[in-house]
Amino acid sequence: MTVLDQPVRTGAALSIRGLRRSFGSAVALDGLDLDVAPGELLALLGPSGCGKTTALRVLGGFEQPDEGHVLLDGEDIVPVAAERRDTAMVFQSYSLFPHLTAADNVAFGLRMRKVRTAERRARAAELLELVGLAGHGDRFPHQLSGGQQQRVALARALALRPRLLLLDEPLSALDARVRLTLREEIRRLQLELGITTVFVTHDQEEALSMADRVAVMNGGRLEQCASPTELYERPATDFVAEFIGTMNRIPGRADGDGTVDVLGVRLPVEGPAGSAGSGPVTALVRPEALEIEAADGGTGRIVATAFHGPTTRVRVALADGTDVKADVPTHAAAALTPGTTVTVRPRQRPVVLAAAGGVR
Repeated sequence: MTVLDQPVRTGAALSIRGLRRSFGSAVALDGLDLDVAPGELLALLGPSGCGKTTALRVLGGFEQPDEGHVLLDGEDIVPVAAERRDTAMVFQSYSLFPHLTAADNVAFGLRMRKVRTAERRARAAELLELVGLAGHGDRFPHQLSGGQQQRVALARALALRPRLLLLDEPLSALDARVRLTLREEIRRLQLELGITTVFVTHDQEEALSMADRVAVMNGGRLEQCASPTELYERPATDFVAEFIGTMNRIPGRADGDGTVDVLGVRLPVEGPAGSAGSGPVTALVRPEALEIEAADGGTGRIVATAFHGPTTRVRVALADGTDVKADVPTHAAAALTPGTTVTVRPRQRPVVLAAAGGVR
């Protein structure tokens, strides 16, 4: 019977209720509430100091909250010691034992649980094969690349068959190509095993490409938790709108009829602001939602361009002093050189309006 065939306790439901944690006068978690469905991969995303790592350490039992509860399949695990929680954490720094081989590192937790030698060796070999390291079991950490060491750390975590897998920025120390490969492998394994996973990262691309849902945090609070598509297209707050991807802030005028005039184009407004009154507003518009055309007497002038493969990002200074960024197909960008006078107009897409205190 292989690792994947054996009965495992995966797919646990996780509920976080009212978590608070302070370090002196610094508030790391300020009443965090979150639910993670069985088998879901949830990414905690936010700037440094937003509380995402503290939240993960509370889930793993490495930090005690000042207030709140962590329910795993309905059981509050806050009073439970870290080693008895049926959780496993993969750290950014690998944390492998340098004097143990890859196989022995994977089997270490099993040895602590007094699993028989033959069984733990067999499970370690199967898990190393599962993470693409078959034949590497006799190598020591210094004989492995960074990506291989992180695969060993992942296999070691999976060896204990945890109900909850915690990933603390496990890819940040790797180069870009290895990160891309390993994040695809982690997602494949997570789906294959059906294990509930909470993944901390500051990398938007990682979060949006890997997670079922992304929880955006700021100042110890949850700003929004939603699918990557919803976060990008329907941000709930100003912070999310400008933290996820790139967002232009363009002056416009609302007429109280559910539309707004932006650069001479009337656009529908998304969300409750559609029924807002008339007056000056700020429209939040993505770079790909702007069209640019070279034109004498246009509304702006190109300041700079940046090549991004299939698209080129064009920075334009508008006549009113507003700077905007637009993404255009690279094949159409040859004539859009710095100094060129252009007309900028938004595509016919719903927009979100910014207002004091957040997105309206």
